[in-house]
Amino acid sequence: MRLDLPSLNTEHPQNSAILDFLRAQGSPPSGPNDYALGEWQLHTHPDLQDRMTELAPRAALHAAYGVPVLAYEGIAAAVALGMSTLLLRLPAAPPKLKADPPVPALAEHGWQGVDAWQSELPSAEGDRRLSGALRGALANVRDLIS
Repeated sequence: MRLDLPSLNTEHPQNSAILDFLRAQGSPPSGPNDYALGEWQLHTHPDLQDRMTELAPRAALHAAYGVPVLAYEGIAAAVALGMSTLLLRLPAAPPKLKADPPVPALAEHGWQGVDAWQSELPSAEGDRRLSGALRGALANVRDLIS
């Protein structure tokens, strides 16, 4: 199964750290039955991709090296990794959300990891907090490039 999405702006310096990180993990599909995102093997569980788009339904979904990315004007704001991690471009970890361990190569560039499911919270509350964090990441990117 292959899904094609627009790519991130590869020329913008605000994308360089995340693109370097994702490029190092990217690989082409190994067979015709592999899940693919564009020309790359999907490196995110499809449920996590759905989760991210449900939490930010009006955000533009892009792709980078087999990873779904929410972006503002082609600049990455949130990335879905593996089975449960959302990386958010924020100046600090979002309050009242279970954090994932930082990714050293990205933490110094303002990327914060959170658990996409927040299973310790009631479902509606976790969704509300995560949606707010995603909106905050998109607003942060808007402010960075304006």
